[in-house]
Amino acid sequence: MNSLAPSSESNQSPEAEPAITEAVATGIPAALADLGDLVRIPGIAWPAFDQSELERSAAAVAALATGTGVFDEVRVLRAAVPGTAEHGQPAVLATRAARNGKPTILLYAHHDVQPPGDDELWETPPFEPTVHGGRLYGRGAADDKAGIMAHIAALRAVAEVLGDDLELGVSMFIEGEEEYGSRSFAQFLADNKEALRADAIVVADSGNWDSVVPGLTVSLRGNARFTMRVRTLDHASHSGMFGGAVPDAMMATVKLLSTLWNEDGSVAVEGMTQRDAPTPDYTEETLRDEAGLLPTTSPIGDGTILSRIWNKPSITVIGIDATSVAAASNTLLPEVTVVISARVAPGQTGGEAYEALQQHLRAHAPFGAELTFSDADLGNGFLVDTSGWAVALTRDAMRDGYGAAPVDLGVGGSIPFIADLVREFPEAQILVTGVEDPHSRAHSPNESLHLETFRHAVASEALLLSRMNEITLPS
Repeated sequence: MNSLAPSSESNQSPEAEPAITEAVATGIPAALADLGDLVRIPGIAWPAFDQSELERSAAAVAALATGTGVFDEVRVLRAAVPGTAEHGQPAVLATRAARNGKPTILLYAHHDVQPPGDDELWETPPFEPTVHGGRLYGRGAADDKAGIMAHIAALRAVAEVLGDDLELGVSMFIEGEEEYGSRSFAQFLADNKEALRADAIVVADSGNWDSVVPGLTVSLRGNARFTMRVRTLDHASHSGMFGGAVPDAMMATVKLLSTLWNEDGSVAVEGMTQRDAPTPDYTEETLRDEAGLLPTTSPIGDGTILSRIWNKPSITVIGIDATSVAAASNTLLPEVTVVISARVAPGQTGGEAYEALQQHLRAHAPFGAELTFSDADLGNGFLVDTSGWAVALTRDAMRDGYGAAPVDLGVGGSIPFIADLVREFPEAQILVTGVEDPHSRAHSPNESLHLETFRHAVASEALLLSRMNEITLPS
């Protein structure tokens, strides 16, 4: 692939773009109906869930890709999970060769979803798509089945208008295990490297500034997620007989975890770095609205609010194994297990952050508590090179598709596999886009898609595809 600036040489008619915009508008109802069908499939990659649903989900996506009429070949594939005898979850790979010197674009999204959690917290059934208040509710409605349908709907519109004049190379890779750590992602890239090779890669798994202003994600935090067992006794003991002289594992865990943060809630782990970069204005009032802060709860950290989310590390305890409230007894617990999820500032690797966390926790273990670390899941952050021609083309397409200038966003979340894409395809320009807005509640109960945001996202991608079809790469 050639990363040099392209030239504009095309026989595309001047009426094409208005026609494409109109095709997008008329195709939205069908796209939303197809999205609803995908939401009804509870494809979750965790082994505790019915894995046949992921096969059904992959088959549905493959049928949608075939139905666009764009691709030369559509396949459902699995790759090996390195270091195991297992294979990853089914992914869809659709390919179309470029013609007459046109560039190739790779479109990524994922069809697996997070578990629904407690059904009682959902106002509507998680796998029954429901529209109200201008939003489509359901697990995966935003993350990331809407990303799939943004690709499909944009391709439908472009194919309808351009027909045989569509000479752009297009590959589409819809992963089946992103929410489960993308265990076979790197191997999938290696196995299908030539089919996936592209000049530009659109990763449709991020968000926007708000429901009307688009965002191009230019930085992502990395991650370091791991399990820690804290052990102080070789068996449980009576809290009345020994309490006050014997440290139980819960006491040790609480004291240990509290050392991870400063008084203001910022990270207190030496060796976890932060990035110095400007951020747009963002008020505490907006934070309260978008995050759902209770009136009596104050924000944490220091510096600008967005610098805390985009450019600094964070640490969250996301799971704990201990005696439940219902089963509580007057007992000193011998061990407690927690899962810690750290977000890592761009510029630091997940491995470096994990090492710093381990050193901190071992150094601060109270009463000589025994610590055991396991199940580390590490990912690196990402900084986008915004100087490329595809980035400029994407910004222009967003501006015209949304009717508002895009904002360069940092994102506090992580997409670790982007590092794999950069390693395998160093010359490709990475474009991280999405259909979510700050009220989408991805990963949470009552996840939803803002319908107007979806329409604008489809229009933007269709314009991007159309404009890429107009250019010719230098030979």
